[in-house]
Amino acid sequence: MYKKVLLDNGIPLVSFKSNDVRSVCVGIWVNTGSRHEDISNNGISHFLEHMFFKGTAERTSQAIAMESDNLGAELNAFTSSETTTFYIKALDQYLSHALGLLTDIFQGSTFPLQEIEKEKGIIAEEIKMVEDSPSDLVHDLFNRSVWGDEGLGLSVLGNIEVINGFTRDSLVKYRESKYAAGNIVVACSGNFDDNLLVSYLNKTIGRVHDSLKPEKSFSQKFNGKINIVSKDLSESHICLGLQGVSATSAERYKMYLLNTILGAGASSRLFQEVREKRGLVYSIYSYNATYYDNGLWGIYAGTDRKHVIDVIDITVNEIRNISDTVTDYELTKAKNQLKGNLTFALESTNSRMTSIARQEINYGRYYTPEEILGFVDAVTLDDLKFFAKKLIGGNPFALTVYGPVSERDFKAYEKILR
Repeated sequence: MYKKVLLDNGIPLVSFKSNDVRSVCVGIWVNTGSRHEDISNNGISHFLEHMFFKGTAERTSQAIAMESDNLGAELNAFTSSETTTFYIKALDQYLSHALGLLTDIFQGSTFPLQEIEKEKGIIAEEIKMVEDSPSDLVHDLFNRSVWGDEGLGLSVLGNIEVINGFTRDSLVKYRESKYAAGNIVVACSGNFDDNLLVSYLNKTIGRVHDSLKPEKSFSQKFNGKINIVSKDLSESHICLGLQGVSATSAERYKMYLLNTILGAGASSRLFQEVREKRGLVYSIYSYNATYYDNGLWGIYAGTDRKHVIDVIDITVNEIRNISDTVTDYELTKAKNQLKGNLTFALESTNSRMTSIARQEINYGRYYTPEEILGFVDAVTLDDLKFFAKKLIGGNPFALTVYGPVSERDFKAYEKILR
């Protein structure tokens, strides 16, 4: 059963209670991420997320890890372009202990100087891991090309030079400016005592001050252009895309279905045409990145240099022709795939916690699974064709190729994308 209450300081607490599970997952969501940074402090949201686990007034970093393991709990956090999330999943009988641990790291972290310097090295290694993984790095290069050197174009991890300049004072100031009550949502899913949950949170998170009002992110323009990044690799990595729709768009379910048909799964058009029929790639897929005010419909593929032109050409043709060639069979299959994924996800307390939190952040309300399934089922073939034609027709493609390619290939790519 879904429920929403406001804590004493106005922070929304959204919850979904399930008596047939033995776990509970609680998450604290902060509306800040890499798009709220600038070049001078890029990576600070992610760095700060790490520092919350490095010790509080009550617990050392080792004690935090030991206590979490003693509870058999999963205590973790993650940062995206728009949000930073801290969560704990534990057996329902340990709810009080889990809340105590989660709220202590969120409110009581002290950011010890020696840990800050140590963490700079740890995150530098994380950045190097991405740089050594071309299939990951190409997405950062693509986002920077599409959105520019600010906001959505900034990497979540940041860069080593900027991170090395972070100080305890800069971390504290960033927390004070972003971690205000008006910027926080708490979500809980699983088996829990409502009164215990609300009472505990009111004594902790419910006392967070709202001294600073969060600023609105500026809207960004999609840049359809070609970006060639030469690197001596064994494979070329391709990111291709068009402007998509926002997370709040009324047409988001059409976007989900179109993306599923194009490149989500082994039966999708791109997987079947490019990999199974032609053997040009090992990995190819499409994805739908949504933000509160914008979106990106993207495709990734990795292939040998000699096949880059063919892979791009086939992919662009599939996209351009999909509005005229999509069938009822494909639409029905995509609906079943989406509905199955949704249903399976909601059987996990982690996924349900994430779902209700994102709904509160994006819409300020809760959509039941039945409502969402209804929205998916309501999309007709004519609806999808009209939407695809509008999304694709006349809009510029963006392309990033990373690997053993050169600028002399530019004209060939330009010709395909016209």
